[in-house]
Amino acid sequence: MPRSSWKLVASLSALVALVIGVVGIQAQRDLALREARIQRVDLEARTDLARMELGDLALENAPAAELGRRARAIAETSGTRVTLVARDGRVVADSAVPPARLSQLENHGQRAEVVAALREGRGYAVRRSASVGRDLRYAALPVAAGDGVIRLALESPEQARVTFFGLLGGWLGQALVVGLLGALILGIFIARSAAQSIERMQTVATSLAGGDFSQRVRRHSGDELDPLAGAIDQLAEQLRLRLDEATQEKERLRAILNGMVEGVVVVDTGGKLVLVNDRAREFFALEGDVDGRSYLEVLRNAALDDLLRDAAGTDEEVAAQIELGPAGDRVLRAQAVRFPAGAGARMGTVAVFHDVTEIVRLEQVRRDFVANASHELRTPLTAISGFTEMLLSSQSLDDASRRSYLEVIDRHAQRLIHLVTDLLELSTVEGRRVSLAMAEVDVGALAERLLEDYYERAQEKDILASVECLGRPIARADERALEQVFINLIDNALKYTAEGGSLVVRVEQDDERVRVSVIDDGIGIPAAARERIFERFYRVDKARSREAGGTGLGLSIVKNLVQSLGGEIAVESTLGEGSTFRFTLARADVGDDGGAGSAVPTT
Repeated sequence: MPRSSWKLVASLSALVALVIGVVGIQAQRDLALREARIQRVDLEARTDLARMELGDLALENAPAAELGRRARAIAETSGTRVTLVARDGRVVADSAVPPARLSQLENHGQRAEVVAALREGRGYAVRRSASVGRDLRYAALPVAAGDGVIRLALESPEQARVTFFGLLGGWLGQALVVGLLGALILGIFIARSAAQSIERMQTVATSLAGGDFSQRVRRHSGDELDPLAGAIDQLAEQLRLRLDEATQEKERLRAILNGMVEGVVVVDTGGKLVLVNDRAREFFALEGDVDGRSYLEVLRNAALDDLLRDAAGTDEEVAAQIELGPAGDRVLRAQAVRFPAGAGARMGTVAVFHDVTEIVRLEQVRRDFVANASHELRTPLTAISGFTEMLLSSQSLDDASRRSYLEVIDRHAQRLIHLVTDLLELSTVEGRRVSLAMAEVDVGALAERLLEDYYERAQEKDILASVECLGRPIARADERALEQVFINLIDNALKYTAEGGSLVVRVEQDDERVRVSVIDDGIGIPAAARERIFERFYRVDKARSREAGGTGLGLSIVKNLVQSLGGEIAVESTLGEGSTFRFTLARADVGDDGGAGSAVPTT
């Protein structure tokens, strides 16, 4: 019985004793009945505690020694005789009977208290025990395991004859009033105290259920409610710790997912978005909170819908290529699979997206290069083959025709030589297999010297070629590579500038870089071609380019050389008005600890 209940019983017993003393012999019969009820309540309360102490021990499966030990321990604690009866009536343990004699005991299946306990959940009886030969009170309850009954027996004390002196009726009335008032006041005080504690526990439990783990009971009254209050406080603290751990784990997982270069999308079995990491948000241009919304509504991609549907219907991984944007500007390689793996219930589907836009673009460039290279080689080879066949097959050619044919063969042979030379040069530069002798280079002087080599060619087309040098910019570069850059850019400018035009090479510098511009007023470059002008074999006007003798590789070589020198190159152009090619070089006196003339790889 709880300590708080004992306080109440003790107080009420004192009052009852006072009433018994006042009432006397007239109340003896009522007192005996009341005492019997109290004894029954007491025994039933002990039985409740005994069942709690027995716990969920199964009577059918537990060892006999363990059952006997538990019965004797409960008997010692409760001050009663304890009997454990199986559902079929067999006595499996008895604190007052040695284990060896248990088999000699009668079957208890028809005992009134046992029958009532199994049928109604609680049994009580008073009778003489055949086992011990004394009058006993019996209380029985089904055990927690449900396979039998725990029965407590307590010897009935002999009723003593109590004799009291007769008292005046008024005293009896006064005693009854005083006792009832005292019991009422004391009961209300104790009940209110217990109710306040229980109400506080209920408030804290409600807060915990609502997700507020900061509330605590913190009760220290010294009775049996203190362990319960402590258990609630401990539960609250454990829940808070578990929530903190779960939150930290979730944040770590989200940080990992958001740090991935791959996009990750997780949907549940109903097609609702569970998780979309930052990379996937970037791929699909998502803003705001999308969790819990349908992926069809948010992502709006038919190929992705097909992928997720296919993955949801199989245990195998499903892959597809998805294009995003109105013109397929971004290409994603997507892989999707249901989770979790195994035979359990499915929770959803996870899709991982890899950006393969650059890979697809490079593959297209490779295909274009193969096609263009084949075409560029086939044209001169066809011409050489054709004219050679004519020379071999015709015996009546005059010297002029023969010479003309040989000149055509020579011209196309030279074109092949230039083409192969440029290919080898481009392969060397792109493969980073060349070492650059980095040294201080006077960029303006180099431009002037190279432009003098093109003086006669410029004069033939009446093109005004000049160098504008602001100061004396000194760059850190490989002079041979820089010469090749200038030669290609100047050669292109002269090819595509009409007679009477102009060509200007401007060299200047800022705090960190040397800036070079090659400016012409030639035919210009269409806007659609500017992004591809540095690709291998790309020509704005293929027919005119071949007539001018170009291989289509010069600007690609220029771009790679400038990048190898640590610079950048770009083009500005207006169709029909001219073009400006700009590139940058590192200044020799800024951010360089290397010695002049040292050889470094082009990385």
